[in-house]
Amino acid sequence: MTSVMSPLEGRAIGLAAVPDPVFSGAMVGPGTAIDPVREPSVAVAPVDGVVVSLHPHAFVVVDGEGHGVLTHLGIDTVQLNGEGFELLVNKGDTVTRGQEVVRWNPAAVEAAGKSPICPVVALEAIPDALSGLVEDGDVKAGDALFTWK
Repeated sequence: MTSVMSPLEGRAIGLAAVPDPVFSGAMVGPGTAIDPVREPSVAVAPVDGVVVSLHPHAFVVVDGEGHGVLTHLGIDTVQLNGEGFELLVNKGDTVTRGQEVVRWNPAAVEAAGKSPICPVVALEAIPDALSGLVEDGDVKAGDALFTWK
């Protein structure tokens, strides 16, 4: 079992509330989403593992059981071409849960006309594979979001 923690402080809103049909329809995988606090912050690794994909706006960490967890910083933020995002690790790095991965500013993303909402998705998982899914309420970085059974 893998416990997946929140990479950010904010409010859990669930994938259905994400303003993007790919995420809200759970086409990428099941999970939840965080509406982040609107201040400069750092997204942290949601699990212990290896950074297998790393972009300014999104990263994937795969744990020792082969579970990949996607953290996507905002919606359509790929269109910002990395502006306002600072990578703090490299692809291929081994990270520990809570380790800083990307520095960013959700308020600046919003000011650029993009949604700062952040899906946190269990890649290639079936919906029944998750338990304890948090879809509402305030969360801090490090709070449990769901468990991958």
